[in-house]
Amino acid sequence: MLYIRMLPIYKSNALKLWDRYTINHESITNLQLMDKAALACVEWILKHIPQTSPLAILCGNGNNGGDGLAIARILVHYAYNISVYVDTSSTKSDEYNTNYERLLSLATVKIFEIEKCLPLSLAKKSVVIDCIFGIGLNRPITGLWQQVVNSINQSQCKIVSIDIPSGLVADPSTNNKPEKNASIIKANYTLTFQIPKQSMLLQGWGDYCGDLIIIDIGLSPNFMAKNQTENFLISLPSIKERFLKRIKFSHKGTYGHALIVAGNKGKCGAAILSAMACMKSGAGLVTVHTPSECHIPIYSSIPEVMIEETEIELLDMSHYSAIGIGPGIGYHSIQVSLLRKIFAHCKCPFVLDADALNIISQNPDEFSVLANTILTPHPKEFDRLVGGSANAYERLKKAQKFAMDKKCIVVLKGAHTSICCPDGNVYFNSSGNAGMATAGAGDVLTGIITSLLAQGYSSINAAIIGVCIHGAAGDNAANQKSVTGLLASDIIDNLDYVFKHLEG
Repeated sequence: MLYIRMLPIYKSNALKLWDRYTINHESITNLQLMDKAALACVEWILKHIPQTSPLAILCGNGNNGGDGLAIARILVHYAYNISVYVDTSSTKSDEYNTNYERLLSLATVKIFEIEKCLPLSLAKKSVVIDCIFGIGLNRPITGLWQQVVNSINQSQCKIVSIDIPSGLVADPSTNNKPEKNASIIKANYTLTFQIPKQSMLLQGWGDYCGDLIIIDIGLSPNFMAKNQTENFLISLPSIKERFLKRIKFSHKGTYGHALIVAGNKGKCGAAILSAMACMKSGAGLVTVHTPSECHIPIYSSIPEVMIEETEIELLDMSHYSAIGIGPGIGYHSIQVSLLRKIFAHCKCPFVLDADALNIISQNPDEFSVLANTILTPHPKEFDRLVGGSANAYERLKKAQKFAMDKKCIVVLKGAHTSICCPDGNVYFNSSGNAGMATAGAGDVLTGIITSLLAQGYSSINAAIIGVCIHGAAGDNAANQKSVTGLLASDIIDNLDYVFKHLEG
């Protein structure tokens, strides 16, 4: 997914204020805003759902249900076979009632009282439009709607949730991770309004969303300037202004000298992937420090890089603009000595990944000074550093605190990799796909970030840009080949596509 700017991520109470702000400052009523949201959803539906597919639109009692009624009213004009299910037993909002009366005036729409249709029976070829509960829900679904949700999930129909899957909370916490058998809609697509909700970006909550589609419904952009947040969503266009274009009168020294410390016996591939990614991401010079077993494989794979054969005790750190250390090195005494030397004598920024992180977790007192360092752990590696977490949200908050306390950058890898910064801000990545859950993908990321550091990017910008282009290259690789068969080397092969986009 590509977006125009870096998007803020607000909590649900701020989202309601954003609606109210737009109504008060944009000369628009709540009903008109609901219609704009419905029109935006209809545009997506027209492009992605064929008119031959019957639509079952499930409408709850609040404004999310009002959105569903408005969607149904508009879609009638496009010859869809539409069935609308409503609950007649509860009080409704004024906007809901207005949209309901509008829908009643259209003779071609079939409206059913949901309580008379249980157990719900849906044709397998139907597409369910879930408009039952929105972001205001903060308790488990029970009663009639619990039966409805369970019926929908068991129906084998494609499901499109509007704004948020019904039953899913927008604001995650350390103790509200959905239970395994919770009554929450398991959507194939979620059309969320304006910005993603934080729960959608975290494992355990985001699993219910399917493909996440952000729908612009025209909320006032002025609200963002006046309401600060610590959470943001990054995308390729949003990092473009941070990307440094090449200077005409430059040479290889202009773009830095990166040192990659990676690989060991049986793991030479980690060094090759990291070094190749570093080279392909623009570093002027790349040197690899690796055991002798890896020298021939590296020379034969990447003739552009150099190999540092100096013993640890004699290794001169002053030559390098940035260092990336960890992929495949192991964590025995010789690697501990090497990391000790880097911490003691390195004046340049560096990236710690994989086994370097394991060494730190085993020797926390010795390697406690991490200011301006970039750490790139996957969840288990991070848990080794700080202890286990009950869920993804608790782990995120620990990473945020760790980054603030240590004055470092924590790149917590995952489906929406989060970059936690010393100022408390967290940047979630919008690029990437499940095919990147493959051996070596993390080694590639280490090489990319190290390359950006060597070229003079700040640690924060190197992490943000590196994560985003890593994911975007993976997306292009998956589009050209497949998600299932994606290899780490495919990510490297598609870096040119991303840099060409950023170069404009």
